[in-house]
Amino acid sequence: MCGIAGIHNLRGERYPRLGQALGVMNGLQRHRGPDGEGVWEHRSGAVGFGHRRLSVIDLASGQQPMRDAEGNWVTYNGEIYNYLELREELGLESFATRSDTEVILCAYRKWGQDCVSRFRGMFAFALWDEANQTLFCARDRFGIKPFYYTTVGGTFYFASEIKALLPFLPEVRTDLEGFKEYVTFQFCLAGRTLYRDVAELTPGHVLVAKNGSVETRRYWEVWYDLDFDHTAKYFEERIQALLDESVRLHLRSDVPVGAYVSGGLDSSIVASLAAQRQGEGFQGFTGKFSLGPAYDESRYAQDLAKWRGFELHETEITAADFVEHIRQVIYHLDYPVAGPGSFPQYMVAGLAARHRKVVLGGQGGDEIFGGYARYLIAYFEQCIKAAIDGTMHNGNFIVTYESIIPNLEALREYKPLLQEFWRKGLFEKLDKRYFRLINRARDLGDEVNWEAIERYTPYETFRSIFRGRNVQKESYFDSMTHFDFKTLLPALLHVEDRMSMAHGLESRVPFLDHPLIELAATIPSDVKFKNGRMKHVLKNAMRGVLPESIANRTDKMGFPVPLQEWITQPGIVQEFARDVLSSQRALTRDLVDNRKVLEGLAQEPRFGRKLWGLLCLELWQQTFHDRAASFTHLLEAEGTT
Repeated sequence: MCGIAGIHNLRGERYPRLGQALGVMNGLQRHRGPDGEGVWEHRSGAVGFGHRRLSVIDLASGQQPMRDAEGNWVTYNGEIYNYLELREELGLESFATRSDTEVILCAYRKWGQDCVSRFRGMFAFALWDEANQTLFCARDRFGIKPFYYTTVGGTFYFASEIKALLPFLPEVRTDLEGFKEYVTFQFCLAGRTLYRDVAELTPGHVLVAKNGSVETRRYWEVWYDLDFDHTAKYFEERIQALLDESVRLHLRSDVPVGAYVSGGLDSSIVASLAAQRQGEGFQGFTGKFSLGPAYDESRYAQDLAKWRGFELHETEITAADFVEHIRQVIYHLDYPVAGPGSFPQYMVAGLAARHRKVVLGGQGGDEIFGGYARYLIAYFEQCIKAAIDGTMHNGNFIVTYESIIPNLEALREYKPLLQEFWRKGLFEKLDKRYFRLINRARDLGDEVNWEAIERYTPYETFRSIFRGRNVQKESYFDSMTHFDFKTLLPALLHVEDRMSMAHGLESRVPFLDHPLIELAATIPSDVKFKNGRMKHVLKNAMRGVLPESIANRTDKMGFPVPLQEWITQPGIVQEFARDVLSSQRALTRDLVDNRKVLEGLAQEPRFGRKLWGLLCLELWQQTFHDRAASFTHLLEAEGTT
């Protein structure tokens, strides 16, 4: 796991002081690779790469950027977990190192741009093809590893983090479409970011820069071709086999590997399988808030550690930690995304980094197997509609209202959401109902300058993903999980990557192994979500690797943050929020009226996201917009302007 950067003048002209510019980009990503750095400049001066290294595989000879005998160069971030098998297939005599980086170069020589389809892992890389004078870039299928880019004055820049691109932008500006998507979903869609003129390479895509043009194309898609020929038992056995194999591959490392252990189903499965394989010396890491059981599931993490017999490290996270670290969280995120979980994840990653260089996590299980309560809310409405219309047994209705009722206990904490959701639009079309369910803009009023962003509506972008050609339109469950898989999951992976790399820690996610994803996409909804039981097939498949207390859990938590208690009651968090939102600059923002935000501090509901989202926007403005000149000054200090 590392940090990559690069510059390519698309006209083939020499870039002034290329090495110094790459050094600035490396410096801004130093935290991603504390073990070393490298810079390569092409003899033409028109292209060059930077790299910061976190040494995990082939500690002695895996330095980057790396060159092959044909003059191709690569800068790479991630892990190719099947690199040993690919080395065998490509011929061991072809290799001078034991690194997976060299596998990329050799695979490209043999298979060209199609090499990415051979890789099983998480990756973002840029490769200079000397013979064809082409820059070839790729990002893994799910967006585990980041890749951002911009073109300024005929020069293409890329990096693992946006902060490394900011010195080259004429000015730091907010992308209005990205902003409206953020206030709607708390993440951006379709490769947009919150920065105007900065895009991310979409997961499962490659980018090619040649002859002055930059083009992208998709190389992988997940297809929901449902398999009605096999039984639930067959799918459970396949899930067991593929997850076990994925964990085995994800444990490949030349340094010790640990695991996040939240106490939830997904991280517990991963940690249990890993501890079973690794044996003595395995370590887990968890965190908790000491505000009562609603914010503390460490007892489940302790149950797993005791049951599987590994050491568990624990950190207690406080309001003082929030005030001390939230600015660093926003700095490392580059722009706000997803919910408050980034803060506790930052804290637990800091704990893990003191003991391990690599950790495994459970990210992805909810989006693959259906673990969010909103799926149950949406489907319950459709069951009622079908019962009224007399169409319960027509089409692809996966559960009946009679069978779903015993599982509605999972919605106990969601009564306010249910009230709001059913207040308008009951029984509308499925896409409109799911959009209403996930639309966070409904909580916002005159805090946001809607006139400035009224020209764009995210609904059509949402609908194009929700009704993707790879999903059977009759399957509501697959449409919901597919949208989250393509949008929410990359946002959560954004958090996963930045919060771990802030501490020089590599985070791996075994659920996101494409053979497992491709299998899950074929499982009929009535197997995945039987009787409205969230993640039914996964729970049945993996029950044998979990203690009873976790296998039988029905109180899904997801590391909730007590922000409502902290921010609505007198104390250091409320004081901090008031200071942030009442500064002179905060009160003169174009897109957010922070006076209105201040007025609403006391009205934040429990587990609400409104104040979190608006506070993070202001911290982002202060960190990057108000300090934009400090990034340009880095170039001036290096004499590159």
